[in-house]
Amino acid sequence: MKIYDELKARGLIAQVTDEEEVAELLNNGKATFYIGFDATADSLHVGHFMALCLMKRLQSAGNRPIALLGGGTTMVGDPSGRSDMRQMLTQEQIQANADRFKVQMEKFVDFSDGKALMLNNADWLLNLNYVELLREVGAHFSVNNMLRAECYKQRMEKGLSFLEFNYMIMQSYDFYHMFQEYDCVLQCGGDDQWSNILGGTELIRRKLGKDAYGMTITLLLTSEGKKMGKTQKGAVWLDPEKTSPYEFYQYWRNVDDADVMKCLRMLTFLPLEQIDAMSSWEGSRLNEAKEILAFELTKLVHSEEEAQKAQSAARALFGGGGDEAHMPSVELTEDDLQDGSIDILSLMVKAGVVKSKSEARTNVQQGGVSVDGEKITDIKAAFDADRLKAGMVLKKGKKTFKKITL
Repeated sequence: MKIYDELKARGLIAQVTDEEEVAELLNNGKATFYIGFDATADSLHVGHFMALCLMKRLQSAGNRPIALLGGGTTMVGDPSGRSDMRQMLTQEQIQANADRFKVQMEKFVDFSDGKALMLNNADWLLNLNYVELLREVGAHFSVNNMLRAECYKQRMEKGLSFLEFNYMIMQSYDFYHMFQEYDCVLQCGGDDQWSNILGGTELIRRKLGKDAYGMTITLLLTSEGKKMGKTQKGAVWLDPEKTSPYEFYQYWRNVDDADVMKCLRMLTFLPLEQIDAMSSWEGSRLNEAKEILAFELTKLVHSEEEAQKAQSAARALFGGGGDEAHMPSVELTEDDLQDGSIDILSLMVKAGVVKSKSEARTNVQQGGVSVDGEKITDIKAAFDADRLKAGMVLKKGKKTFKKITL
């Protein structure tokens, strides 16, 4: 199966400007393409994961990716998918974030020997003359058409700043610049980027009289239509310091039954034949499919060793065998004890399973807390140093575990 057909079979392609041309370019390994990553945080997250996997898939078929770090566009902020304006970052913050992105991207994309490029649009956007940009680029954009774009439409009620209104022009200029300088003929992105991508293809056509192409990938949504990659704690990050390999593994292990096959097709590199064979699995076998999903994605992001540790810890916690040594853990010190022991409410706060003692009290009173498999119902329950030194497993609800040691 050729790469474009595989992308379709996996349900990855949402929209494409010229399917026949794009399919030929990608199938023949002829395309230099780019995906942009605005450096709005100090780590990439699950929302970027599909884009990174797309780069990996297309590169394996012979195409050349450009990972474009948005050192310039982050200064403005993309209004797409936003109900409010993004936080304004300094150039120093943006550069620090971009540097961390580079390390994470190298796990997915081979940048050696010119096989891929990593560029930063700050190199050309920050040096642009505003009046010159208005004359050379702004003249080719219709305000009426821009206001009809989805990325602006949803912001009109709350108010769209003029700063953000310029974002489409800047992203379009990126494509125009790289088309000329790096022979980049295709821009890819999430489905919410369609209007911005079309702005670039149209600018190239108007300014240079040449064809460029765009392709969007399906947004990763749950069966209820919500974006994947969010937990009660916030985003699921690719940085192990922000989301541990165990937490990352558990996020995918706990996806809804209705979403397992979709995630296997869209996110993993397992052969489609293998995934199709799993589509009839039910009950405990569906849990096996979730384990496969979690393992494969954790291996991609954190390494096979970390995936094995996470799987072993999860199995130990949920009664399927495994190694308790790799459970998420918290180490207390004597300073955390009062008169040689610690009460359950303080313990839950120290372990980070709740934010406050009042939240801990509610969980205990509702029967949602246990230690070493024994339900704790007394809010005054306490544990001495000897018990803590032996190690114990604190559980809140069905899915939150911490191994406690002293």
